[in-house]
Amino acid sequence: MNRWLLTLSIFLLSFTTALAHHGWRWTSDTNVEVIGVIESATLGNPHGVLILDVEGQKWTAEVGQPWRNQRAGLTDEMMSKGTEITIDGQRSADPKELRVKAERIIIDGKRYVLYPERN
Repeated sequence: MNRWLLTLSIFLLSFTTALAHHGWRWTSDTNVEVIGVIESATLGNPHGVLILDVEGQKWTAEVGQPWRNQRAGLTDEMMSKGTEITIDGQRSADPKELRVKAERIIIDGKRYVLYPERN
């Protein structure tokens, strides 16, 4: 019984930590639009990260997991260096942090919805 409780406790602690990091808690409740050029892209699990040049400032944009990007119609090639991109999403709750979690992405005038449930 003690071994089972220990295993369950470890699982719950790991799950809660993962949700806190990869959830929405670090974001504000207000959506913003960020328009920039991709300087670098690290795509994959647990989610993709783009570094954008936004009028000389470096912004970090979290995009979806590979399955979420694919479902929205995005490919890795579309999010390559030099691509102009518009991110519509929630900015970091810390106003000093230039970071946004993408809900929707616009590339070449086409809109890709990562989180349809958040529209």
